[in-house]
Amino acid sequence: MTPETVKSLIKDVKDFPQEGIVFKDITPILENPVAYRSVMNFFINCLEGLKVTHIVAIESRGFILGASLAVLKELPLTLVRKPGKLPRKTISYSYDLEYGSDTLEIHSDALTSEDRVVIIDDVLATGGTAHATEELCRKAGAQVEKLLFLIELNELKGASKLQAPYNSFIQF
Repeated sequence: MTPETVKSLIKDVKDFPQEGIVFKDITPILENPVAYRSVMNFFINCLEGLKVTHIVAIESRGFILGASLAVLKELPLTLVRKPGKLPRKTISYSYDLEYGSDTLEIHSDALTSEDRVVIIDDVLATGGTAHATEELCRKAGAQVEKLLFLIELNELKGASKLQAPYNSFIQF
């Protein structure tokens, strides 16, 4: 299935989760095995030639994509979560938002200086969370090889905040 065909499955939900936001609902892709497999094939092809040791998935829709990719590539999955959601000792990275700040965490024993990671999430919007995840992985000692996104919202210019190369399956 082509990226344009998969793109046509995405539903825009206006004013969700708050007024003024147009939420990109990816559940129709997940409900369509052919479309979902097309996305996974794209991600697998993006990893060609890389010596990746871990898939790092960003909460929460990134977990869906990351878990599938980790199983297909037979790689460990590392979860990036908001504070207080991981059960063991964590390391954290705090970053500024347009209004306020936020923090992300991973288990302190999840990554080492020997690891080469690919970060995956559903949407690249402003790039703040993806950049913070890059920094969190580096803080843990890992090398970030690439970032992968199902959707990129071009007008928000989130790619300008990324340090590692990236690929997105669909652009809006």
